This record gives sequence, structure tokens and C-alpha cells, in this order.
Amino acid sequence: PELVADVGVKKGEKVDYAILKEGQPIMLFECKWHGHNLDKAHASQLFRYFSVTHARFAVLTNGVIYRFFTDLDTPNKMDAKHFFEFNLEDYSERELAELKKFTKFSYDLDNILTTASELKYTRAIKQIIADQWSEPSDEFIRFFVSQVHNGRFTKAVRDEFEGIVKKALQQFLNERINQRLVSALTEEKAIQTPIMDIDRPGDSNGVEPMSSPEEAPKIVTTDEEKEAYFIVKSILRRVVDTHRVVMRDVQSYCGILLDDNNRKPICRLHFNSAQKYLGLFGADKNEEKVPIKGLDEIYQYTERLRATVGFYE
Repeated sequence: PELVADVGVKKGEKVDYAILKEGQPIMLFECKWHGHNLDKAHASQLFRYFSVTHARFAVLTNGVIYRFFTDLDTPNKMDAKHFFEFNLEDYSERELAELKKFTKFSYDLDNILTTASELKYTRAIKQIIADQWSEPSDEFIRFFVSQVHNGRFTKAVRDEFEGIVKKALQQFLNERINQRLVSALTEEKAIQTPIMDIDRPGDSNGVEPMSSPEEAPKIVTTDEEKEAYFIVKSILRRVVDTHRVVMRDVQSYCGILLDDNNRKPICRLHFNSAQKYLGLFGADKNEEKVPIKGLDEIYQYTERLRATVGFYE
């Protein structure tokens, strides 16, 4: 697997792996151990070999994350920043489609180079957006303030609008996600609200006593409960098919289940009083109620919700 390449005064050095076409290397690989942080890795071999071979692509990997490089900035000199990254443990359909371009039967040098530049700068812009999302800069805040505020951009104004900008961005994203989920759920008619209760600790069968039609309480699923349900589905989409995440509304709370199974509670929404609570579950299936001020706070429990699903898989 090692490819011998003479680099300057260094003769017979070897690159870890290379993919050849008609006897010539078209892609070079430098491999680190699986726990290595690629942000701190020095791809010295790749930089040296890239300029003395016919390869147009180089890959730095730790066996889980694969970073692809080419020479977009200066011909025959490997760029310092990668144009594409593929994570075996966390990837999207779009990223998989890009990776398939490097397969034997799809490999087209000109086609890949055409999209490489777009991928590189798209990734860079997305990183800028992510940075501004978490810690907006003065310039970023000033842009929005100038659109809605007529006064001077003082430190006091900057401090006031920092939180407003962050909140507006979060609400905008949540609304867009919810709109897409509502649209999808409307088409497939996924929301069901049977009157069977979810198991509570100590319940024998999880079913509330039947009452006469005159006494039967009317269960109304509120817009807030639906929105919270959509948020939970969006959080879980990376770990489970969202069709398996089902909502059951009962009189005392709104439950969210895996596989429509009352033995697999994901969380409960206690929204019937002024103080809202999110019911979370651990491996023991005991419910822990945590107070929340608004629906956005559900995102703070992303890892716990995903872990709960993992208990049932």
C-alpha cells in the first residue's frame, strides 16, 4: 500500500496509501491513528508528495474522518485547507453523493474539480455562519442594527442587540424546521392522538379507566405541544427514522414515544399549567421533570433525548 516517491533531497520516502490509474497516482493518503485530532495534524507527507506526483487529490484521515485536499489556490501545490470532509459516523445524503464521485466507476477529474471550489467556499461560509451564530461579532450585529435602529451603534446598543440577534436567529431556524416538519406530517398524516395513556411507573397496563361518553374528557393537542413534538423529531432525525417518533396526547400530559410503543417513552410534555415541564427518561424509565421557560430550551436536552432513544435500540 505504501507508495515510494523521491522528494527533493529525500529519496525513497513513502506515502501511506495511493490510488493509481494506469500506473499513475491520482489520490494520496496520509493516515493517523483513529483518535488523532485532524485539526492538529501536520500533513507534511502529503504536502511534499503532492507537488512531485500526478495526483490531484490528497486525503488526510484518522480512519473515521476523511479530509480531501486539492490545488485550488496555487497549481501543483496542495491547499492548506480541505475542500471536503466525510465523517463515517455522521454524514448526510448530500455528503454521500459527493463521496460517490470518487468511486471507480464515477471518477471524473474535471467534474470533481469543478465542484471542489464550490464545496470549499460553501464549507468556509457555513463555518462563518456557525461562528457568528454562537458568538456574533460587532460587524455581524451592526448589520442587523443598521436595518432596524436609527440611533448610533454604541456599546450599550451593541450589548442590547447581541441577545436579540441570537434569539431572532434561533427562532427563525426553529420556525423553518417546524414548517418543513408540519408540511411533511400533513402529507403523511402522521399525527395520531389515541386516548391510551403512556405507562407511568407503578401502572399495571398504562391504560386509564374508561369513562362514559358524557364524562369522557376532551383531549385537545395544542399548537405548542405540536411545535414541541416537531422540535423533538428534528433533534432525533440523526439517530432514528422520524416516522418512528409518534405523539400520544392524554389529559394530563402529551407523550412522545418510539414506535408508538408505550413501553418506549422518549419524553413527556407537561404544558397544562403556567410553568411548563419537559419529562425526560433514563435507562430505568423513571421520569425526571425539568422546568422550561420556552420551547427553544428543548434543544438544551438534545443529547439526553438521543440517549433515551439509544436505550431502546
